[in-house]
Amino acid sequence: MASSRSKRLLNQLEEFAVDVVYDRRRGKRATALRAFLRGLSLVFGWLVQLRFFLYGNRILKDQHLGCLVVVVGNLTVGGTGKTPVVEKFARSLHNRGRKVAILSRGYKSKDDRKESLGARLWRTFVTGGEPPAPKVVSDGEQVLLDSELAGDEPFMLARNLPGVVVLVDKDRVKSGLYAIRKFGCDTLILDDGMQYLPLKGRLNLLLVDKSNPFGNRFLLPRGILREPVRHLKRASYVFLTKSDGSPDPELEALIQRHNPGVDVIECAHRPQFLMEVNGDRRLELEDLRQRRIGAFSGIAVPESFEGFLRNLGANLLYTRRFLDHHRFDGRELRQIFEEAKQAKLDYIVTTEKDAVRIPEELNFDIPLYYLRLEIDIMRGADDFEEAVSKICFSQTLVKR
Repeated sequence: MASSRSKRLLNQLEEFAVDVVYDRRRGKRATALRAFLRGLSLVFGWLVQLRFFLYGNRILKDQHLGCLVVVVGNLTVGGTGKTPVVEKFARSLHNRGRKVAILSRGYKSKDDRKESLGARLWRTFVTGGEPPAPKVVSDGEQVLLDSELAGDEPFMLARNLPGVVVLVDKDRVKSGLYAIRKFGCDTLILDDGMQYLPLKGRLNLLLVDKSNPFGNRFLLPRGILREPVRHLKRASYVFLTKSDGSPDPELEALIQRHNPGVDVIECAHRPQFLMEVNGDRRLELEDLRQRRIGAFSGIAVPESFEGFLRNLGANLLYTRRFLDHHRFDGRELRQIFEEAKQAKLDYIVTTEKDAVRIPEELNFDIPLYYLRLEIDIMRGADDFEEAVSKICFSQTLVKR
């Protein structure tokens, strides 16, 4: 019981800190925390610049692996809709005959390979210190790990991309070499890799959330920036995600000021259908209209997901928000469904990323679905296939 209370208290403190970063909180405590975090942001900024200086001057050396390396990432933490972009990009490359591997760090994945001192010494004696192989989420033929061991996004990508290898390791140089040697891959997609400097990318695809491009413009931890906005210059191509089709001259001018002439590809995340969680039933989007719906999510920007449901005509009567990558326990889910039952909801909807964290053994009285999203190119190419050809198969492959 004490452990449960401690967990709830830590979650509340973390939620408060996140709300302060996103400027959702007011009051003396929030103001004091903002001032403290701003000081930490200055220190973080110095460290970021030092790291880029060391790699830029070859004091720390990056590596080339002898194949096409495409980096997909952003300047901010969370919320740009990166996973659907990576998925569709990998599928298009695979369909064109490329042997693709996605390299992920597996954020918040469970480490099942912790070694005791004795085991580490034995491995060092037997192998000469060779590190353990990356976790193989998919070998291209089958999914080998669940979301807890793989991480949410790698598991989603592995499940949705037959024929594509998905590897998890913090050392993406090691996992890239493994993909080439073990699986014969000729194309590596570095998922969330803009800040991973040890592996040299041939193309940097930078995603910018059009609805909230750079937050409050502060670096972590006061803001959501991992790098200064001026590092837009590092992009080979800029993808504006979560677009509603309306022009944003100020954002476009900012991008061109820092990266003159860069190609900008504008895209939207389009809802496709509803899929039953841990089941096979599929509903069309029209089934949301005028329905009494509940929603819960553990993502960086829940407002976007909830907005999709409302725009599709759902009568959204109940919402519950958790921190990004939150792993639900039975107590929390039972509470959600009990409250939904009292509200007489028709069914509950969550995100695809959250759905992979729902325990399969749990059963509920109200149907539970996830909303499937896919990428739709709105500007910059007639369709996504043309964008893939332009980026990965043109003669200007070395464009920086």
